[in-house]
Amino acid sequence: MAEEKIHLTKKDRLAVAWRSTFIQGSWNYERMQNGGWCYTLIPAIKKLYKTKEDRASALKRHMEFFNTHPYLASPVIGVTLALEEDRANGAPIDDVAIQGVKVGMMGPLAGVGDPVFWFTIKPILGALGASLALSGNILGPIIFFVAWNIIRWSFMWYTQEFGYRAGSKITEDLSGGLLQYVTSLASIMGMFVLGALIQRWVVVKFTPTVSSVKLSKGAYIDWDKLPSGAAGIKSALIQQQSGLSLTSHKITTLQNNLDSLIPGLAALCLTFLCMWLLKKKVSPIIIILALFVVGVVGHVIGLL
Repeated sequence: MAEEKIHLTKKDRLAVAWRSTFIQGSWNYERMQNGGWCYTLIPAIKKLYKTKEDRASALKRHMEFFNTHPYLASPVIGVTLALEEDRANGAPIDDVAIQGVKVGMMGPLAGVGDPVFWFTIKPILGALGASLALSGNILGPIIFFVAWNIIRWSFMWYTQEFGYRAGSKITEDLSGGLLQYVTSLASIMGMFVLGALIQRWVVVKFTPTVSSVKLSKGAYIDWDKLPSGAAGIKSALIQQQSGLSLTSHKITTLQNNLDSLIPGLAALCLTFLCMWLLKKKVSPIIIILALFVVGVVGHVIGLL
């Protein structure tokens, strides 16, 4: 009678997926995510191997070097589960084959995770949550936390399942041009989102006055002729809404002229300057201190 094959149930794979959340928990400089990786696979190892020696051998081979994006580790985990299951059922799969698949996948996938998650999804959700929070809406941080974890967990679970079902064939799918295309597209999207956030989060205002023109009668609110109390406030608001100026002079600052050309031009130039300095290996600490000094001095002399 043939020996019954061992299969990892959905419950087993869910336990592995849950543990993969903590893959960075024991990150180290020698083998990086190996401790978290090994911890992730323990439920599967216990199910697939019955003797203490076989379990120890399996855990030992998974203590080798491993490092990739923490969320993109999920498809690698899925493939590894399939290989370990086949091996436990007698397939001729050795330690070198399993480690080779892990190493072959972790490098390319690491380049996909950063532009997709850190540079695209998280900034978008963060900007949405921050916008609500700045207006006093408590839903801001709640929406960010809930939406981020739904997206993160769904991606990790379904890509692990995809890797498990595809088995070792997944490496053939990732060896073509699809992975490079996805990486390039994700990088472009990430840079686009960061560029859009510059206008919102980087603020540079030049305060010097370029011109001051006195407005004619009837072009501004005559505060002396307004009634007192609430009636005066109501009248002022109505006149302002109709287009009257609050002051008798129209003051144009250097920032007004810059905004009439390209809104946010100064912020964009400052961002490019910081990127250029970083490319020249200038320390971020020095850049931050320089921005602080320039900001303080610029305010004192009336430039900013």
